[in-house]
Amino acid sequence: MRIALIGYGKMGRAIEETALQQGHQIVLKIDSKNAASFTTENLKQCDIAIEFSTPETAVNNIIQCLEAGIPTISGTTAWLDQYDFVKEKCLALNGAFLYASNFSIGVNIFFAINEALSKMMQRFPSYKPEIEEIHHTQKKDSPSGTAITLAEQIITSNKNMHGWVLEKEEADKITIHSKRIDPAPGTHHVKYNSDVDDIEIIHTAHNRTGFASGAIAAANFLVHKKGIFTMKDVLGF
Repeated sequence: MRIALIGYGKMGRAIEETALQQGHQIVLKIDSKNAASFTTENLKQCDIAIEFSTPETAVNNIIQCLEAGIPTISGTTAWLDQYDFVKEKCLALNGAFLYASNFSIGVNIFFAINEALSKMMQRFPSYKPEIEEIHHTQKKDSPSGTAITLAEQIITSNKNMHGWVLEKEEADKITIHSKRIDPAPGTHHVKYNSDVDDIEIIHTAHNRTGFASGAIAAANFLVHKKGIFTMKDVLGF
């Protein structure tokens, strides 16, 4: 594949390393220093765009790639209040788009376990769920998009929960604890607390390789498709 990297921070560099190891080409790299190169002409030299930028720039970046006719995947979080707009724009352009709060195959297996566990636990209201996430200090959003996905899965599956709150306790809401500690690449911990025992599931990332490999797998999946997809489609869940 000929890949455009939209956003060239830590994740962009990790994706570049993995892509090159797998024999792909990085044709275009865009960050704040060379924004003038982010043009339709340059995008059209690419087979796919992988977007990891900032919440403030993500939507415009994604739309620009889609308008150039380039299948686009995005891992930027904290912009999902505009997801429906991006989805409608993609469909109107007959494009291809895939968003994931986390591209790690391990995390997406963790999502599936979390969803199944939540459906079981709604029968046992004496257990109160909470989530803890730990990331490096340079992470811009808090809580993480992965923690929000975990919380939303529980809320959808468990009728006893009606939302989430950050660093607070409310009876019918999931508390998310968000910690920033270097050099942690990412730990997510879902815990069901009761007076008699606790049930816990944990995913711990050792480095960014898992995220990068998942992003390349998603790109391979999306490159010749049309429509809106998720990592469930990529992994066949």
